[in-house]
Amino acid sequence: MTVIDLEQKARGLWSNQKKLIILVIIVIGLLILLGTGLYTVDPEEVGVIRRFGKYTHTTEPGLRFKIPFGIDRVTKIKVKYVYKEEFGFRTLDVGSAATRYSQRDFSDESLMLTGDLNIADVEWIIQYQIRDPLKYLFNVRDVTGTLRNLSESSMRQVVGDHSVDEVIVLNRQEVAYETRMILQQHLDDYETGLEIRTVNLQNVTPPLPVQPAFNEVNSALQEEERIVNEARQRYNQIIPEARGKARQVVEQAEGYAINRVNRATGDANRFTDVWREYNRARTVTRRRLYLETMEEILQNLEKVYVVDEDQSGILPLLNLEQGGK
Repeated sequence: MTVIDLEQKARGLWSNQKKLIILVIIVIGLLILLGTGLYTVDPEEVGVIRRFGKYTHTTEPGLRFKIPFGIDRVTKIKVKYVYKEEFGFRTLDVGSAATRYSQRDFSDESLMLTGDLNIADVEWIIQYQIRDPLKYLFNVRDVTGTLRNLSESSMRQVVGDHSVDEVIVLNRQEVAYETRMILQQHLDDYETGLEIRTVNLQNVTPPLPVQPAFNEVNSALQEEERIVNEARQRYNQIIPEARGKARQVVEQAEGYAINRVNRATGDANRFTDVWREYNRARTVTRRRLYLETMEEILQNLEKVYVVDEDQSGILPLLNLEQGGK
């Protein structure tokens, strides 16, 4: 093999190596391009695109492309996910058997002064969503810390406007609702981009040293409420029954009065009619009244005797033994 052949062979090898290097560079470039340019946004997320640190646009869920090599940067925000913050306690694990809670003392969050100058130990949970991704990313440096501070401030304000009985027993739903309204107003004022979904009072109790006394008072209040309810139930049974009986007596009296008046009116009318007929034919009327009266009396007698001065003994033509039957 001559020198010329060796040179040609070397040039061929070098050409092949150059092609291979170029191909490798192209593949690596494509991989970098795809790796830094393609991204996926999950169904519960949106993608916030920043170009050289400045916001440009927001992308919806799906497979998306951005300018690679770090020119465009994407921040994925879970706008449909419901976040949760706990106050006065911390949940370590939600197991199938039992939920485990932290044993740390969080009384600095939960102990509050009520409106009647008592102390209540208030534990609560807030659930929220990211409503505006831009405000969430760019307006507040520490959104979670701000949310916790505002939540605690709102709860203390509402608790301070209610008595200890209202906070612990009577108006828990009202306290939670007022806290949610005040907290949402503060978040809107700070333009955090958050929306409060719920505020739930988890466990509201008096401080541990006074719990026995409070439980006794609470038991007495429950007993009082039970007695009042029983009295109302008894009242609702007796009073309508008494009113019904009273109405019945009144109606019976009214009916009796109407009956007596009608009967008296009828008797008076009948007497008036008889008196008129008597005036028209006194002899006939007198005889008719006499006969009607005797007929009424004789029906109730067992034996009837008719005495005539002109006859001796009982009149023979009358079967007076059966006169009354």
